[in-house]
Amino acid sequence: MRHALQLVMVVCMSTLTISQTIPAPQAVTDPKQIAGKNNLNVAKLSIEKLYMTRAIGGSSWSPDGKTVAFISNISGRNNLWTVPASGGWPVQLTVSDQRQSSPAWSPDGKWIAYISDYDGDEMWDVYMVSTASGEVVNLTNTREIAEIAPQWSPDGGKLAWEVKPKTSSTWEIDIFDMAYRKVSHLTTGTPPELSNGGFVWSHDGKQIAYTQSHAAGKDSNIFVADVETAKSVKVTEHAGEQHYRVNDFSPGGKHLLITSDAANGYSNVALLDIATKKIDWLTHDKWEIDGRQFTPNGKSVLWEANVDGNTDIYWQSLGSANTPAMRLPLPRGVNSLGGSGSAFAHMLGPMLYYHNGPNAPNDLWTYELEPDKSINTPVTHSLVAGVKSEDMVEPQLVHYPSRDGKWQISAFVYVPYNLPRNAKNPAIVYVHGGPTSQTVNSFNRIVQYMVNQGYLVIAPNYRGSTGYGKEFQEANFKDMGGGDLEDTLAAADWIQKTGYVDPKKLIIMGASYGGYLSMMAVTKAPEVWAAGVPIVPFVNWFTEIENEDPSLQQWDLATMGDPKNEKDQELLRDRSPIFFVDKIKAPLFLLAGGNDPRCPKEEAQQVADAVKKNGGQADLKIYENEGHGFARVENQIDAYRRVAEFLKAKVPPQDCSCTVEP
Repeated sequence: MRHALQLVMVVCMSTLTISQTIPAPQAVTDPKQIAGKNNLNVAKLSIEKLYMTRAIGGSSWSPDGKTVAFISNISGRNNLWTVPASGGWPVQLTVSDQRQSSPAWSPDGKWIAYISDYDGDEMWDVYMVSTASGEVVNLTNTREIAEIAPQWSPDGGKLAWEVKPKTSSTWEIDIFDMAYRKVSHLTTGTPPELSNGGFVWSHDGKQIAYTQSHAAGKDSNIFVADVETAKSVKVTEHAGEQHYRVNDFSPGGKHLLITSDAANGYSNVALLDIATKKIDWLTHDKWEIDGRQFTPNGKSVLWEANVDGNTDIYWQSLGSANTPAMRLPLPRGVNSLGGSGSAFAHMLGPMLYYHNGPNAPNDLWTYELEPDKSINTPVTHSLVAGVKSEDMVEPQLVHYPSRDGKWQISAFVYVPYNLPRNAKNPAIVYVHGGPTSQTVNSFNRIVQYMVNQGYLVIAPNYRGSTGYGKEFQEANFKDMGGGDLEDTLAAADWIQKTGYVDPKKLIIMGASYGGYLSMMAVTKAPEVWAAGVPIVPFVNWFTEIENEDPSLQQWDLATMGDPKNEKDQELLRDRSPIFFVDKIKAPLFLLAGGNDPRCPKEEAQQVADAVKKNGGQADLKIYENEGHGFARVENQIDAYRRVAEFLKAKVPPQDCSCTVEP
């Protein structure tokens, strides 16, 4: 048990130097106000075409600012590509059957570091590929140890990464010396309930700042470490439970840009003076504000604001306390900074960012701010294979009260084009994973397909979701499968009141923790559902905690309890749907990955076996060469074609002229 210190050095917090108030978006609260749009020219979509649209992942600038490296599945695998920053035809730099991630271009331009695992097992190794010859070098080659998030020192002499053995719950930070090919430990001996990560290099390469987080997810601190001595100093001493996360070093090395909920229980952005530990707040909003980085000259900072599922990028000048932050004029959806280490090509170069919207897959763009205008240039082009933005449905933001009256729940509602309001249509309650995650206004292939085929979709952000403050995020602690399930069931209540939905045609669907809540829904409220689609779920807290990755095990122990403690066993059993499969009335279709370290395939197998034993239907498809979610395009197409065919057979839309096209 951790006890509070009698004498605590508390971080000194200033009054606000810059205040920013972001207005709340307009949301629908009356279900009768939900209305679909007419589009007589809407085309039928196919699973294959939707999943052939490209996925764009991590990115990094070349040192000269002329080229962007990025991860994409253009070839059907998540490999490393390069493309001119001005746009053009991409060139594949690595060819591998395994997925790759987190590219980081070396300061001398000769190498790009990245990570790759084996069939989704999350035992990542750090690789380098030569930009001249394409030669690939495995720097770590540790099958039982995961290394992630490689970042170069400013002079390129060192490469730091986060590291965790398979049997450990704790992430540490290592530094690899490029000249001597030796690894040194920046952090070591961290207690099992803590982990280190999210690190940033100082501009002179002498220090690394990092975040140390508690497994329960309620508290974190920032440390500054001397690279030569590996000595760390905590710079966010505080009483109680608060989150502090480091984002960037100032160019002069005296300040850190940080994100914290210490001011008002919501994530906000501040400057932290390293020497004095004084904090000056730049924002004071009740949304999820995320600090990102200083501009290259250090005169401004960039931060992102997630406002009820839509994210914008803000540019904040540090020259005057009265200067308001400028919201960059970008399309509605989820906008976020790109680039490994920096979003800027160089001191005066363009800024790299991602745009992801409901009708447009994630793409890289560059942004240049001219004296009288801004210039946005596309770098990648993901919407291919004959799929048009105008055939997609943009969701409507809705708010509804939780069943216990404690919370306002946000959700996105998708209504198919040309849909009659006749109470005869099916609806899907689409549940996000996490639970510390959020459904946002971004591109979702399976949702768009099902909406195109005549299914309404409501995607709730139940209690425990991120984006709505610390209290809301922690509202399901020691209550998972309880209040959050009720919020999910309330989404089913709400969508029926629109007048579009047949109450006998409700479907529950979700992945990971969303798969767990889907299983809780069909066991605890079996009369509600016509079908269920749990994707990579867990269903048994006892076996899940026993078999999952040790870092997730620590999180579960802290947030739900220990199966070995008698006082926790009753709750864990009540919240394990495997013990209530005899209540299930709806047919199920389950998906699982053979190498999933988070929700092992045995979790889904338990369900399929138990339901069939009871005479019910529970179809299961396991992809043995995948992990927690599917990376290979052919598996994505196969999996979601199966889902679509199952739902059309069990809960057909009113106009079932829709078919899954090859």
